[in-house]
Amino acid sequence: MIQSIDYLALLPTLIVAVGSIVVLLADAFGLSRRLIGLLTLVALVAATVALAPAHGRTTFCTGRSCSYAADDFATLFQAIVLLAAVVVVLLSHGEMRRSALPAGEYHFLLLAALAGALLLAAGRDLITLVVALETLSLPVFALVALRRHDGVASEAALKLFLVSVVSSAVTLFGISLVYGVTGAMYLDQVATGLAHLPPDLKPVAAAGIVAVIAGFGFKVAAVPFHFWAPDVYQGAPLPVAAFLSVVSKAGGFAGLTVILTVGFWPMGGTWGPLLGVLAAATMTLGNLLALRQRDAVRLLAWSSVAQSGYMLAPLAGGSRVRPHDWMTATAAYVAMYAIMNIGAFAVVTVVARRGRRQLADYRGLARSNPGTATALAFFLICLAGLPPGVMGLFAKVVVFRAAIGGAATWLAVVMAVNTVLGLYYYLSWAARLFAPAERPGTIRVGRAAGIAIAVSLAGAVVVSVAPELVLHAAALAVP
Repeated sequence: MIQSIDYLALLPTLIVAVGSIVVLLADAFGLSRRLIGLLTLVALVAATVALAPAHGRTTFCTGRSCSYAADDFATLFQAIVLLAAVVVVLLSHGEMRRSALPAGEYHFLLLAALAGALLLAAGRDLITLVVALETLSLPVFALVALRRHDGVASEAALKLFLVSVVSSAVTLFGISLVYGVTGAMYLDQVATGLAHLPPDLKPVAAAGIVAVIAGFGFKVAAVPFHFWAPDVYQGAPLPVAAFLSVVSKAGGFAGLTVILTVGFWPMGGTWGPLLGVLAAATMTLGNLLALRQRDAVRLLAWSSVAQSGYMLAPLAGGSRVRPHDWMTATAAYVAMYAIMNIGAFAVVTVVARRGRRQLADYRGLARSNPGTATALAFFLICLAGLPPGVMGLFAKVVVFRAAIGGAATWLAVVMAVNTVLGLYYYLSWAARLFAPAERPGTIRVGRAAGIAIAVSLAGAVVVSVAPELVLHAAALAVP
């Protein structure tokens, strides 16, 4: 059977993929680090612009089923990861100079992983989603270990590699079970097969669905599949940690949401309660361990684990909630989280350049670097969900409503308790910024890092003033 190929639908992903090859060749021909970074930014901007003509198109179709769909949902997530990747590239300029990272290899791997994230958002069959997941994961191993003479980075990369291999095996095993009982790989056909499944095959299908969810749970650092995150975030170059925390997580949630909504929705009564338990455990453990951290990067790592719990919460409704409602809640939360977290990582990256990674090192930062300290304080307030950073508050309200609408009132109570836990460590960190210090050292903010912080801060302020921009975009993006 011959499939039609619409290259316009694939344009954003193709631009990023071709861009990765271009920067690798540019490095081979001796272009400077600055020009290679500029080429990467050009590729990202071009891919973002290409979202418009690609929107609404499908490709690799047989009949009514397609493997790739650039629908509203895919376009929203692709825009999130592309804009976050722009900030990561800006942050990478100073890190490459300080750590002597090879510019060509670094940007090649970054763009290759980003291509996988873009494909995850638009994939509509199980094989495409698995390939996208591996395309996102494999380059990240090398990115984490790119500081070749750093034993901590090598150890972090090894942990990430071993965890990803296990998660890939679990995911493929689950997909094999689902294919075995439905005879389909396209998600719409999988849904039809699950809806008409004989009773004796439902346990097999349930086991397959649980295995697929577990595989994606590794990627998004959901408990009990989270144990790699703190060590990997701490050992990786900080821009790579930011990439993992925002771009990789957004791609993972895009793929998980698509699979559950388009393919596994007939068995929502099976996976809904499971995701409710995972969400509660993830946010609780993440927040409790974040309370104990004294290292800024590890605190953000555990905070990122806790945030995954909030993102999973809307999915706990399963078949008791319209897919539109919990897809909208998850998409809105991921979009707002991306802005808040990438901004926090931008400031931490700047501060850590002189080895300042402890929370105590942030004491008195407002005196020496008032602009940087104010930006970090605003990002932390947003993550805590307090005014004036109301974008975080609206994000939590959206997932609260989705949890209550899905008759998961108990989960809403757990979320309320965890929100209070999060307030403590976010506000404690923010308070340190304005506390008196004997000799606060001035921190030099480079031009590229300054632009990254300014862009993130501008996005956070705009969304806090008008959160309906993201909420309406998420509602319109969900069918």
